[in-house]
Amino acid sequence: MECHRLVVLEGLDGSGKTTQFELLKGYLRERGVHCRAISFPEYDKPSSALVKMYLGGEFSKNAADINAYAASSFYAVDRYASFKLYWEKDYLNGAFILAARYVTSNAIYQMTKLPESCWDDYLSWLCDYEYGKLGLPKPDMVVFLDMPVEVSQRLMSERYHGDENMKDIHEADVSYLQNCRRAALYSAGKMGWKVVSCAEGGSPKPIEEIFEELKRMIGELVEE
Repeated sequence: MECHRLVVLEGLDGSGKTTQFELLKGYLRERGVHCRAISFPEYDKPSSALVKMYLGGEFSKNAADINAYAASSFYAVDRYASFKLYWEKDYLNGAFILAARYVTSNAIYQMTKLPESCWDDYLSWLCDYEYGKLGLPKPDMVVFLDMPVEVSQRLMSERYHGDENMKDIHEADVSYLQNCRRAALYSAGKMGWKVVSCAEGGSPKPIEEIFEELKRMIGELVEE
């Protein structure tokens, strides 16, 4: 039987997730690991059309106006298409799948639209919907890069050279992102995600320090 390995890297916008994702890809390939790296949403594929409409504010300029279950479905369809078309065979043949965002992103970005009293029910629905009914593989490990929103907002402003109009409806809503961080930490506790602190004293930690911690975490899943 092949060994299936799926590791998910999560983090709010501006958490340094893309940088760490690229570093981990290089690390795995240097180790000789057959790695397939995937990132969601897949903006260059037709399956992301509803996601792009949602993030572009076509349904509403306020993300909170879009039903949590409807918005979750936009992202789920994109993931399902990606799995069936592009990486299912690699996964079944034992490749190490490294994903930037996954099913777990719905728990971060969509669950916060619901009252906290409904969060456990939502997490049960999400797992049953995407892992059960859609048949997407469950991750072996989920790592959440925890960057305080006030730090990530500063980093994003630098990325966009101060042009706040470049932020999508999620990135631009600070209150929403703060709630998303709370939802992420709640989900981490409920679902056994690993959490990496990415800031100290109001400043981001060095990239290499975070990378070393990530390498230690996924080491147990990497073939020697």
